[in-house]
Amino acid sequence: MHYAGVPEDGQCEGPRSCCADNVDVLAVICYRFDVRRLIIIKEGGGTIPHELTDQRVTIGRSAENVIILNDPSVSSRHAQLDATGEDYRLIDLESTNGTRVNGQVITSVLLRATDRIRFGNVEASFENAPADPRPLPRVEQVEARAAEVSSRPEDFGNASPFPKRRSERDPVRPLVYGVAALAVLAFVGSMIALAQMHSPIP
Repeated sequence: MHYAGVPEDGQCEGPRSCCADNVDVLAVICYRFDVRRLIIIKEGGGTIPHELTDQRVTIGRSAENVIILNDPSVSSRHAQLDATGEDYRLIDLESTNGTRVNGQVITSVLLRATDRIRFGNVEASFENAPADPRPLPRVEQVEARAAEVSSRPEDFGNASPFPKRRSERDPVRPLVYGVAALAVLAFVGSMIALAQMHSPIP
């Protein structure tokens, strides 16, 4: 048995993947979507995760950005993340204090999981981790027995709107046909006899 959207071998590959374990009609199917996050590391400790779902995610101090970093070292429009297929590309928007990835100043770079990022003095990390599987309801097999032949109830009427043909023969009908045939034969015989009679000679 194969389910639409699930590979034949049940294997899952790629950031947006699915997995399946099919046995007969009993199946447990789960779809796992990798979650990409930008984790902002706060100065006093702790983290602020931002799940990346948009095609473009802007980062900066201005309130117009998707991810707002309220730090004086961060420019109003500091950087942006652009989705490229299954990945995100980080682009610096000519910020004052620059953007670093793993200690290197960048203008544009394709991010990888666990990359360490710094926007000015604000540290962050990029994660590409699988989300928890979400199982679909289990398909249960229902056993069905062959239907038994039931007898017709005594009070069961004919559901057809047309009258039922009589299957029994009418005993009077052949008698009527016989009498009519004899009458026809007698009439024909009398006509023939009249035709053969000769008129008397004067």
